[in-house]
Amino acid sequence: MPTDWAEVYRATYADLVRFLYRKVWEADRAQDLAQEVFVRALDHDPDNPRAFVFTVAANLARDEARAAVRQRRHLLLIRGEPAPAAPAPDQELEVKERHRVVQRALEQLTDRDREVLLLWDAGFDYDEIAAQTGLARGAIGTTLSRARRRLVEAHAAMEGRDAALG
Repeated sequence: MPTDWAEVYRATYADLVRFLYRKVWEADRAQDLAQEVFVRALDHDPDNPRAFVFTVAANLARDEARAAVRQRRHLLLIRGEPAPAAPAPDQELEVKERHRVVQRALEQLTDRDREVLLLWDAGFDYDEIAAQTGLARGAIGTTLSRARRRLVEAHAAMEGRDAALG
């Protein structure tokens, strides 16, 4: 029986956008990438559609990050200096700062720990995370626990460092 992509979309879209947001840190871009995931998925009939769309999403986000790095390097070479940041209202600045600290803390994790944590946050159960990452199901809880602990430690260290600088 072919995949009911409309049902998969309804069941996974919000989790997929949240997963992508934590990869690209822009809400609009996360929504655009989620749409692109489903456009690409329509030509496939996977055994596990949810895992499939998250795999496509992870690949798109990785490609997006690589392209952004290349584009930034290129623009810096053209301009010769970084563009000044536009001033933002206090509240927006605070939210962006919190996101920046969380993003930096997530970047401190290993790729595997970050992936397991983001998949769990996106609503995957242990079996789905194991299938997605190739880890044994029994290793998921330990990996998740370690990833959470490392994330909390990295976040606390960055907040402490930022407080000492500020």
